[in-house]
Amino acid sequence: MATSCLCSWLISFAAQYVFRGAAQNRDRSSKPQQNAYVERYNRTVRQEWLGLYLFETIEEAQQIATEWLWTYNHERPNMGIGGITPAQKLQLAA
Repeated sequence: MATSCLCSWLISFAAQYVFRGAAQNRDRSSKPQQNAYVERYNRTVRQEWLGLYLFETIEEAQQIATEWLWTYNHERPNMGIGGITPAQKLQLAA
């Protein structure tokens, strides 16, 4: 999917979201440095899958995102939590 198509889709989604009465909950940050965890995750998403494909449909993007998220949570070690996967961390916490 071309960037302009994705942007159009996101704008349309946001308009429907607001139209249905959902309130936007913004964090207090105004700089990426104040929201480091989200910015780091966004960078990882862009580098590992979003920037690697041109999507033809939203469904295709959702499928690739779902597959990547499963890999991220179950197969990809995270050095921030001791070199284990998020799924392993969750099991240890239970």
